[in-house]
Amino acid sequence: MLEINEIFGPTIQGEGKLIGTPSIFIRVGKCNMKCVGFNVEYETPSGIKKCSCDSYYAVDTAFKEQWHKMLCEDIIKKVEELKPAYKVDIVITGGEPLLYWSNVEFQKLLKYYIENGYKVTIETNASLNIDFKEQYQKNILFSMSVKLSNSLEPLKKRVNTDTLTKILTNTKESYLKFVIDKKFIDTANKEIDSILEQIPKCDVYLMPMGDTADEINKNSEAVINMAIKNGFRYCDRLHIRVWDNKRGV
Repeated sequence: MLEINEIFGPTIQGEGKLIGTPSIFIRVGKCNMKCVGFNVEYETPSGIKKCSCDSYYAVDTAFKEQWHKMLCEDIIKKVEELKPAYKVDIVITGGEPLLYWSNVEFQKLLKYYIENGYKVTIETNASLNIDFKEQYQKNILFSMSVKLSNSLEPLKKRVNTDTLTKILTNTKESYLKFVIDKKFIDTANKEIDSILEQIPKCDVYLMPMGDTADEINKNSEAVINMAIKNGFRYCDRLHIRVWDNKRGV
């Protein structure tokens, strides 16, 4: 069984290499990080106030009662109910999807969509160890949002150069993306350079931090300038700019 937080769409991919692409999202529950440094304030169902990332409801097990235990077939059926007449991309996000990498149902899901001609993206922090044992796994697009020190997670936990190297070696289009605010530019430059020195060459996307359009606006210019200076790619966060942090869009 897989713990699924929500399945929604069709909507657009809001960030990364395929930004603007019509997609259906499968969001798993559970994460191996808390990322309290991203300062998104929320309240648990029992009334406890905390800080985390903007997907806190898929990260914090306090919301576990809202998650659904589903088999691969259940997920495919739900996606079919949402799917428009044209073929959309499938985005598996979280939480942290790679917590389920060794799960038989998770691999059945990946195999089904890859072998049926869908573009499949896994949005991951890429900090967990995985192996590529099947050919279809090499057709996955890994959107690797590697966490920097502004997440307040320890370095050993958030940066796994072995996994980054393995993903970039086994797949063709996978890439890194980093969430940055204007106060963090100098430190981000040093930390990103350190990561890139240890892994194969790949595309790098920079995104402005924020869970509202206003916060995105405050950080976007500085992040754009950083991207231009380093030859990286700037990527907006369209879903937040349009809908703030509203779920299911």
